[in-house]
Amino acid sequence: MQTTTRVAIIGGGVVGASVLYHLTKLGWSDVMLIERSELTSGSTWHAAGGFHTLNGDTNMAALQGYTIRLYKELEEITGLSCGLHHVGGVTLADNQDRFDMLLAERAKHRFMGLETEIVGPEEIAKIAPVTNTDGIIGGLYDPLDGHLDPSGTTHAYAKAARMGGAVIETHCHVRETTQRADGTWDVVTDKGTVHAEHVVNAGGLWAREVGAMAGVYFPLHPMEHQYLITENVPLIEEMAQDGKEHPHVMDPAGESYLRQERLGLCIGFYEQTCRPWAVGGTSYDFGQELLPDDFDKIEDSINFAYKRFPDLERAGVRSVIHGPFTFAPDGNPLVGPVPSMRNYWSACGVMAGFSQGGGVGLTLAQWMIEGEPERDVMAMDVARFGDWITPGYTLPKVIENYQKRFSVAYPNEELPAARPNRTTPMYDIFSDMGAVWGQQYGLEVPNYFAQGNEPTYETPSFRRSDAFEATAREVAGVRDGVGINEVQNFGKYRVTGPGARDWLDRIMAGRVPQVGRLSLTPMLSPKGKLIGDFTISCLGSETFQLTASYGAQAFHQRWFQQNLDQDVQVENISDTRTGFQIAGPRARDVLAACTRDDISDFNFLDVRPMVVGMTDCLVQRVSFTGDLGYEIYCDPMAQRQLWQTLWEAGQAHDMVPFGMRAMMSLRLDKFFGGWLLEFGPDYTAAETGLDRFISWKKNTDFIGRAAAEAERATGAARKLVVFEVDADDADVQGYEPIWLDGEVVGFCTSGGYSHYAGKSVAQGFVPTERAHDGLDVEIEILGQMRPARLITTPLFDPDGARMRG
Repeated sequence: MQTTTRVAIIGGGVVGASVLYHLTKLGWSDVMLIERSELTSGSTWHAAGGFHTLNGDTNMAALQGYTIRLYKELEEITGLSCGLHHVGGVTLADNQDRFDMLLAERAKHRFMGLETEIVGPEEIAKIAPVTNTDGIIGGLYDPLDGHLDPSGTTHAYAKAARMGGAVIETHCHVRETTQRADGTWDVVTDKGTVHAEHVVNAGGLWAREVGAMAGVYFPLHPMEHQYLITENVPLIEEMAQDGKEHPHVMDPAGESYLRQERLGLCIGFYEQTCRPWAVGGTSYDFGQELLPDDFDKIEDSINFAYKRFPDLERAGVRSVIHGPFTFAPDGNPLVGPVPSMRNYWSACGVMAGFSQGGGVGLTLAQWMIEGEPERDVMAMDVARFGDWITPGYTLPKVIENYQKRFSVAYPNEELPAARPNRTTPMYDIFSDMGAVWGQQYGLEVPNYFAQGNEPTYETPSFRRSDAFEATAREVAGVRDGVGINEVQNFGKYRVTGPGARDWLDRIMAGRVPQVGRLSLTPMLSPKGKLIGDFTISCLGSETFQLTASYGAQAFHQRWFQQNLDQDVQVENISDTRTGFQIAGPRARDVLAACTRDDISDFNFLDVRPMVVGMTDCLVQRVSFTGDLGYEIYCDPMAQRQLWQTLWEAGQAHDMVPFGMRAMMSLRLDKFFGGWLLEFGPDYTAAETGLDRFISWKKNTDFIGRAAAEAERATGAARKLVVFEVDADDADVQGYEPIWLDGEVVGFCTSGGYSHYAGKSVAQGFVPTERAHDGLDVEIEILGQMRPARLITTPLFDPDGARMRG
């Protein structure tokens, strides 16, 4: 057996084979795959083999499209058959909410170049004649949908990888993974030890066990999944005689997917009475086995399917496939460099391996070889979960995700499983004040505060929700007086050491402020993509605080550690420094009433230590509301006392608590962007306007400088702009196409309703040459073309007089 390799991939399912192939495709030939049994053991061999592009995240959908298009290339390269059946597929909608979701998805597909289309019941009956369309409003047809041979496809990946120089070692059981001081790994197997520069965990059902060898917990859990294959169906036989094959049908109401299998039908279910598998861990004795048939748990699903697909009831069952698949808490894969580890990579939790496996392999290979993937893959980045996650959290979330696999995914929906999990000292106080909770990165965060007859639960919707009036009240409270909310849900980092300033100058593109001041700055990748938008607060000559997105903690901390200098320390203090922000025209009056310090000279972008009431605090003059405001940070042990001080002082100024729904409306008034909305790894500083915060004059070769300067010289092809939208009862959520002269020229990044201005607002990208004030476009919202006009003057405080005054 080979004893040294550049990359050792553990796991020989379709994902491991895809990673192996893509590494060779991008130029690394000294790569090795180690499989305990045969290729396809685990979940791959018994998969239904379906593939589709439909995904709520546009980048995931694009990667799924890449995966599907790759199969013909693999066949051409290897001469092996993937058993492709490009039959198309239709997703059904039996109510308006489901239909709204399909309309929203179709709109996204327009600017992605996908050829999906909305079809009515009569068209569905022609496309998929096995379907009973009673009660069906419409559907989404995708010509790319289909299925394949799981074994043949995996072996095609493997052969293509071997042709590129890769080595595959089967019947080789990994016992240990031990890291050396230089960051390389010893992969200890029952055939000997392999010394590898990099390790990739593609362990599938055994990913938890493989991760544990390196001391890493992967938030994954296998679920039992069952599908049936019928005897011959007369309708399918008739179609076959005409040379036709029946397309896929996804029936969310019945929690089922259906396709043709030979001259019969294959139908699988995501039943509510689902069962987790191997709760205590996956046995190494399990391999190419199936679980016992279990018709009891799918009895209701089968009865529903008989009504939707009557031919099923008349067909006998030829075989039952019941096996485990691995899921992450949100159903997306776990891909990328594992935080706090050197040269350890994840390719796990790829439940839809034949839809996503190619994209996962490409992404990971680009990350390893080129330093970053070509697109924003935060939806499947292993760093989207922090070290707070536990098996006790993972299990109920995986069950919930399985149960909601075919449910409507609303933009404002808050899923209840494993909640509340992480809370601040304010949880009970805010609950008593009517807080309606959301969650971010496991943390409970108030969405709004219900008062009077306002709803204590926000009904999920694609349209303006029943929290609309409560949000309007909170916005008015901030703009007319003073509002208060927590700053816990900011990511916060303490940077110290003699080299702190120089390090920040190198890792951040913007200006590093002097003591007592703060600055705003983008953080760039080597290719000039945005990987963070930060506030830098200078607390001393060698002490700084960074503030950014709370949900990006592991993502940002990983980047810091990968680029850290020896004389610098970075500590994640996101949960050890908390507090409040107060914002509105009376915010200064409230703060003045709570401190002995003179704040008359406390200017915009100042930061200073201050005693507020009885509490030692760090106060900085800035606010995401775009109003006069202050962020007040303290120790969590003092947060309740600080609250009492601020709340009591605020009563004389009509203080109101406000939540994230109001915050997101307030930021639209000032055209402020949000992380993973307007700002993220898909975009550059020039495209988003964040280049105005780049310090071009500083004598530092900051990361991404060359790429940013090149774009500065040529100009960005697209530009982030703001539109006032003639909306009805639904506002922009994100990824709606922007139409001009009958063509899609851009897309929206986010939007909502400005309660202050009484207008629907959207942000999005259009070609730079068309980005002028007053440009008239149309934005497609839930299938309707809504007129919109480009605006360049903020709706609130356009000259910044109140924010800076």
